[in-house]
Amino acid sequence: MNSRLTMVIPLTEKRSWILLLKQCAIGCASIATITFVAFELRFPITTVGFIFLLAVIVATISYGVWQAIFLSLIAVSCLNYFFIPPIFSFTVADDRDWIALASFQICALVVSRLSSREQKIARDANYQRLQMKKLYELSRGILLFDLHHPPGSQLVELIRRIFQAEDVAIFDANSVLLNHEGSWSAEEQQIAKTTYLTDKNEDDHDTHTTQRVIRIGNFSIGAMAIRGEVDPLIANSIASLSAIAFERYQSYEKEANAVSAKQTEQLRVAVLDALAHAFKTPLTAIRTASSGLLEMGTLGKTESELAELIDEESVNLNQLCTRLLQTAKLEASSVALRTEPVIVSRLIKDVLEGLSGTLKEHPIELSIVEQETPLQGDRELLTMILTQYLDNAAKYSAPAAPIDIAVRESNSELLLSVHNQGSLIQMQDRERIFERFYRGSEAKDRAPGSGVGLSIVKKAAEAHRGHVWVTSAEQDGTTFFLSIPKIHIGG
Repeated sequence: MNSRLTMVIPLTEKRSWILLLKQCAIGCASIATITFVAFELRFPITTVGFIFLLAVIVATISYGVWQAIFLSLIAVSCLNYFFIPPIFSFTVADDRDWIALASFQICALVVSRLSSREQKIARDANYQRLQMKKLYELSRGILLFDLHHPPGSQLVELIRRIFQAEDVAIFDANSVLLNHEGSWSAEEQQIAKTTYLTDKNEDDHDTHTTQRVIRIGNFSIGAMAIRGEVDPLIANSIASLSAIAFERYQSYEKEANAVSAKQTEQLRVAVLDALAHAFKTPLTAIRTASSGLLEMGTLGKTESELAELIDEESVNLNQLCTRLLQTAKLEASSVALRTEPVIVSRLIKDVLEGLSGTLKEHPIELSIVEQETPLQGDRELLTMILTQYLDNAAKYSAPAAPIDIAVRESNSELLLSVHNQGSLIQMQDRERIFERFYRGSEAKDRAPGSGVGLSIVKKAAEAHRGHVWVTSAEQDGTTFFLSIPKIHIGG
């Protein structure tokens, strides 16, 4: 690329000098023509001076200030040689003629300068207008992007077409893709990636290459490199619009993923609901048959053990189906709670009686205030939450380890906790164990489970406008918490 530029730059300079010489030659020819006509027709010096001044102004408008200065010097020389006595001589006899020549030269220079400045202002305004038009066209093009595909390839094509750049390359750090348009080699295309890695904007005037980091806020998401006549300020604007394009794509992608996840979740809930209902009938029949076989007492020892196993597992399957049905119910957009006055201390005692078989190896330690204020809540869901907490405590705690149940009240909420000495729940698992079907790394190898129970607990707590969490440490053990806002009867 450098060898190519060293050939292009001298050629451009040569063409500029040729153009300058042509313009000076045309100006000199014009001054010569005016001088010949004015001399033949015996024009007065004032008239000739104004005609020369007009020619200088025309040269300023047409060519530029330096060409106009050159022509003004030629015009002064012609005015002195042909029209100021003694003619055909550069000698000035009268001092007043010196003043006239000086006034003409100063006037020509001032007018040329003013005209040149106004032209420059006009050119800059026109340039800015054209650049704004191009930026507007770029922004409109970005709004029409196909958001199903990454914007990199669409951006390089659009930027190159609108700004007539020789080469454009854009590096997308999120997808690690490098898109380019133009004649850059594979090595030169890496400029965009290098710009992202160095996190530095650069303008190389020798190679006419502009490099910009693409940022969303304070975070770099990519970079671009453009070879062509692009103003640095315009390059900053292009980078900002490119960042908007990437941000729109990322937002659309997140929204599409959220919609897809929601639809998948709805389908999964519907399937779980249908399967749970479908399993209920055969499970009831299996449990009835196994219970009947055991009641008959005609089975041998081996057959009785198998029938008991069938009966126990059918009970487990029935409980799992019940949990799945509760999950489907709680996943509904609006859960209608069947609220009633609930005394939590009595609820805990009822649950403990129902789990007496499961908890028989574990001493239960209670810390409950008997005369607590009743809550307005769904007794079935609250029973399910406590049952799940106690079942987990018995399943994962050490053999014969005590289980502590505590209830604390404040003016605004009720806090229930179930503590056990068992396996440590890792920090990274403490949020995720409340997700459906997720099981912690320690729990997978310690006891069987479906990963459904705690997700139902979380949904049931949220239905009561409460929340759940867990703490766990090697020395202190594991404690599950439930916090529910208090709603007083009649309040």
